[in-house]
Amino acid sequence: MTHALHLTTLDDPWPADGWRALFARMWPAYEAWFLKEGDRARPPYAVAARRLREHMPELVPVWEELVELAGGGDRAARVLALWRPTPFMAACSQAVHVAGEPVLVRNYDWAPERFEAVVVRSAWTGRRVLGTGDCLWGLLDGVNDAGLAVSLTFGGRRVIGDGFGVPLLVRYLLETCTDVGEAVDAILRVPVNLAHNVTLVDAAGAHRTAWVAPDRPPEIARGAVATNHQGAVEWPEHAAMTRTLERERHLEELLADPATDAEGLADAFLAPPLLAGDYDRGFGTLYTAVLRPSTGVLEYRWPGATWRQSLDAFDASPRVQPIGPALAA
Repeated sequence: MTHALHLTTLDDPWPADGWRALFARMWPAYEAWFLKEGDRARPPYAVAARRLREHMPELVPVWEELVELAGGGDRAARVLALWRPTPFMAACSQAVHVAGEPVLVRNYDWAPERFEAVVVRSAWTGRRVLGTGDCLWGLLDGVNDAGLAVSLTFGGRRVIGDGFGVPLLVRYLLETCTDVGEAVDAILRVPVNLAHNVTLVDAAGAHRTAWVAPDRPPEIARGAVATNHQGAVEWPEHAAMTRTLERERHLEELLADPATDAEGLADAFLAPPLLAGDYDRGFGTLYTAVLRPSTGVLEYRWPGATWRQSLDAFDASPRVQPIGPALAA
């Protein structure tokens, strides 16, 4: 079955009318998500605000502005703080290629109807950031003007705990860090609520993947590949459904082959086993992203189509993009 992504853009150097319109459009869905387990299951305002000020003080002025644009309500402030949010678990694959220009390639695998589908260019803390939006101001992946690229995958564990939703961590890294070393230091001190794998690469070619979780300290791995487990498989049913080991092996074999250049790696993400088509169970590839930290470029790719965005040349036009297994045939 073929689906269609209705992709939009947001180009706000500081949060303004563009973000307000995004909030108005997306708020009913996010409020329902926030209340899925009941209002009392989510932290009160005082706790959420205190945690944000404690762990991400650089983002507090932005958060306060967003809350004002959202109307100043208690519930909106709590949603936007993203402290211990309602759990959500996507899949995804990602890999780094550093022979020549450093490149981070990833597939975002999720349900189309739950995808925010917005590309964001901003300078909210003074640093220019470009990425794929999620949770109203978080990011699924992106690059910044210092030469850092970041993306995330789900870590394949059932554990849930105190911490931030990982899209806000990705935003924080790109807003405050200039290279992989600084990003690793930040990851070590910012808690997350679910297990995720956060892959980093910078313009100098340094790269790491951080295995983060709420119940144990982050582990910083040197490998260039991340799918949906953290070393060993700890959730066999999820691993089997998402074929995390198969995808990991495939990527490792590609990177071990001297003939695989960055373009060859990107092309591999557009075909099975990396391209996924189980959209009904939330495991369908919505896009392939090619992130180039040296040039601040983020390319969205689908079989037969590419949409190029960059910090210096931003295409603000909306886009309707068909997706589905039939396109890869």
